[in-house]
Amino acid sequence: MKMNQGVEWAVHVLLSLAWVEGGEPVPSARLSASYELPQAYLNKQLQTLVKAGLLESLPGARGGFRLARPAEKITLMDVVTAIEGPEPLFQCTEIRRRGMGVGWDETSFRHPCAVNGAMQRAELAWRRSLASQTIADVKAEAELHAPTIADVARRAYARS
Repeated sequence: MKMNQGVEWAVHVLLSLAWVEGGEPVPSARLSASYELPQAYLNKQLQTLVKAGLLESLPGARGGFRLARPAEKITLMDVVTAIEGPEPLFQCTEIRRRGMGVGWDETSFRHPCAVNGAMQRAELAWRRSLASQTIADVKAEAELHAPTIADVARRAYARS
């Protein structure tokens, strides 16, 4: 499985915004510069997060983006769904009915495809795992490994 790099970018941006004190909005130009990301593409991801209710976009000279809800209320599954969409990763095309399956009696296909079932169970476990982890959880882990990261983020996004 390969996820769009926008998922990584979105999680990092949400994490960074979780460190901004007082929920001050951060301009997209500053967010993209802090990660050396193309601003146009990051802005597209940010707008997607706004539509999903994960970010707020505030217009004007002092505007920018900020979390739309507390970091404890934003799951990694929310981010993946916003960027990748809600569709299942695995799409069964019933290939068991082709090739050597051609001509088999319909009763041979009475039970769901075992491959599809296995893939759906694996995806459900993956989605549950992502749904159980929040931006606040990732923030806590990042701070455990890099205790000064919150200060670095606050300085990077501080308003002059």
